[in-house]
Amino acid sequence: MRQLLLRPGAEELSYEIRGIVKKARQIEALGYPMTWENIGDPIQKHNQVPDWMKAIIADLVQEDKTYGYADSKGVLETRQFLAELTNEKGGTQISPEDILFFNGLGDAIAKLYQFLIPTARIIGPSPAYSTHSSAEAAHANTAPITYKLDPDNQWLPDLDDLYLKVKYNPSIVGILIINPDNPTGMVYPKEVLEGFVRIAEEFNLLLIADEIYQNITYNGIKAVALAEVIGNRPAISLKGISKEFPWPGARCGWMEFYNRGNSKEFSKLCQTLENAKMIEVCSTILPQLAIPKIMSHPEYLKYRERANLEIGKRSQWMEDILGQIPGIKFNPTQGAFYNTIVFEDGVLNPNQQLSISDPRLQTLVEGWVSDPNMPLDKRFVYYLLASERICVVPISSFCSDLRGFRVTLLEEEEDVFRDTFERLGKAISEYLNS
Repeated sequence: MRQLLLRPGAEELSYEIRGIVKKARQIEALGYPMTWENIGDPIQKHNQVPDWMKAIIADLVQEDKTYGYADSKGVLETRQFLAELTNEKGGTQISPEDILFFNGLGDAIAKLYQFLIPTARIIGPSPAYSTHSSAEAAHANTAPITYKLDPDNQWLPDLDDLYLKVKYNPSIVGILIINPDNPTGMVYPKEVLEGFVRIAEEFNLLLIADEIYQNITYNGIKAVALAEVIGNRPAISLKGISKEFPWPGARCGWMEFYNRGNSKEFSKLCQTLENAKMIEVCSTILPQLAIPKIMSHPEYLKYRERANLEIGKRSQWMEDILGQIPGIKFNPTQGAFYNTIVFEDGVLNPNQQLSISDPRLQTLVEGWVSDPNMPLDKRFVYYLLASERICVVPISSFCSDLRGFRVTLLEEEEDVFRDTFERLGKAISEYLNS
């Protein structure tokens, strides 16, 4: 080309969660069914949207207003409803003007990093959710900066590690919290959230909390919202309906701005994000109109309670099957619907294999693992794909030095769920002993 096309940092964008699908499709093309554990799509895993919820959406489709524009920030009535939900928690208070809608949180995250100056860094957790880490790396044109989540301490964040990295890196302007966490399924206790706030106070930092799984917790655990502990600190909460309703195809998420008036720089960022949305006109209106109708429906809380109870059961089944396998670190989940399983140090090597009956699959996997620099967890994931036709995601692709893989707790059919994880458990043992 006459000139370079890509801006610096663009090549940092990656999404192994979907990238591994290309490999899985090659196996499907040979006539093998695939068990998909790579992505958090409830609909794909037989989650049925309740009839009463479908009826609300169907009624909205009959209304002419559903086909028009919304306010640039989002439907006012919906923003009022959501502001009241946040204010009921008794922490930081917001108004409808502090809420800004996007076409999914992916859109919101991209916009957030787009307008930060490249030298302004947001430190996030590791293992990291790829949408955040890739967007942050792309905006800064370098690798993400991360703090550790500790698999030997129930995946809780290492706040000492965070503190030292913030203290000695003045380019860090904000801390990202994912609560409940993706990919680990951990839920931050209140005292941990307060620890984040203390660090932000000491170093005058912005706090960003991805809280899309806030209402998906189970086995006696409840998530504490950032708004409850933030005090006067400037912060952004990222929320959405993709997993909770569940309606991932709606592509509907929003930002909540906390304590906007307490920082001139933060206020400018909020205004810039609003101006960018004005240029786009607005986000998709149908799911926005549905939010207050669905969330205020008398069946909604009961629906969420039942759904959380079922996810909690599956987390216990997974622990029963995988919890005692030698060579891995297993932590029961508390929220969201993912689990990250980590291999013990030293148990992986580049000569391990799984038995594969079809020579065509053997040829495929040998080609995939031929790179001598391939992370050893990705090598296991490729063998698992060819041997058991189970598609998981390597943790090395979540901006982590750990080696392991992420699975979901979404499969609604108990027999299918148990079969999947029993086969996975056998594959782990076979691979480590090969």
